[in-house]
Amino acid sequence: MIIKSFPVLAAFFVMGFCDIVGISSDYMQQSFGWSSTMTGFVPSMVFIWFLFLGIPVGNKMNTWGRKNTVLISMGITVVGMFLPLLSYSSLTCIAAYVLLGIGNAILQISLNPLLNNVIRDRNLLTSSLTAGQVIKAVSSLVGPEIVLFATLHFGGEHWYYCFPILGAITLFFAFWLMLTPIEREQRAGETVSVRDSFSLLKDRTVLVLFLGIFFIVGVDVATNYISSKLMATRYAWGEEQVKFAPQVYFMSRTIGALLGTFLLARISGVRYFRWNILVCTLSLAILLVAGNAALSLVCIGGIGFFASSVFSIIYSYAFQECPSKINQMSGLMITAVAGGGIVTPFLGFAIDLAGITAGLCVILACVLYLVYCAFALKANKER
Repeated sequence: MIIKSFPVLAAFFVMGFCDIVGISSDYMQQSFGWSSTMTGFVPSMVFIWFLFLGIPVGNKMNTWGRKNTVLISMGITVVGMFLPLLSYSSLTCIAAYVLLGIGNAILQISLNPLLNNVIRDRNLLTSSLTAGQVIKAVSSLVGPEIVLFATLHFGGEHWYYCFPILGAITLFFAFWLMLTPIEREQRAGETVSVRDSFSLLKDRTVLVLFLGIFFIVGVDVATNYISSKLMATRYAWGEEQVKFAPQVYFMSRTIGALLGTFLLARISGVRYFRWNILVCTLSLAILLVAGNAALSLVCIGGIGFFASSVFSIIYSYAFQECPSKINQMSGLMITAVAGGGIVTPFLGFAIDLAGITAGLCVILACVLYLVYCAFALKANKER
């Protein structure tokens, strides 16, 4: 059964493709002459689908089957990634981002449960889920490299050649999973409505966790989005130099996730959350006033490193809060991932209105909520 988990874990690599939105939006802005406000809506096209699809797809998965749902998500992603190659325009690029977002939303909803079909041991399952997040982090790190590869080999005007590369990788993993026999889960007899799932938010703790997911994804996407722009604006870095900033962010996030995998097995998740988010806040505060390029990169890396495990901590505590309604809770928490797309338009508007520092203040507001979330969780657990 362990061998059957390999194509499932490989699919986590596809999950990280949505993080190219930060670096590729810069090329889109240059190609079509968009403002920062307009460009700020690009991540929304990717992440807004978590808001609309999280709960409905989670409920439909009982009918479709988990493996089939994962394959559907990959098929949608492949179609989107080849559209700009067939006809390059702002419309096809927007459609590519939309389909990438739809595919990624469905993938995140269905992939974690699919691991449960091939790994029965609870401890091994937890370890595998963590490994999946590390693979996703590696993908987020490799994504900008694929964009850079396309621009270096085909020219900056052909930046969109990164899309079919991502599509080909997705297609390979889809065929691997399709050819792997995985026993289908039993269909659940209970029908759950969207209203039933949203009713969980009446619980104050669930609401705090839901907003925690919303804002940690917002911090992740917004930091990726603003990092290259910050280095270009403050330090006049060139086109090739600024791509180093998202790489530093994703590398730091990957290292932080790996370290968190070991430390969270030994210390309290709430305590780890608390100290990491406080240092993350300090990193962002320093970044607001930093006047040195090296210090700014250290702070960008610090945000990625210290925020890397927050998503998984909040997710696990959500399951602990309602252990009898894990499927509903999973769909609800994935819905909150839409925060990544909703935060960036505010970020782009703030940059257009008052400059790059105003954009950083939007991220700071998100991090301050996460500080509250960390202390609220601790208070709830101590009662």
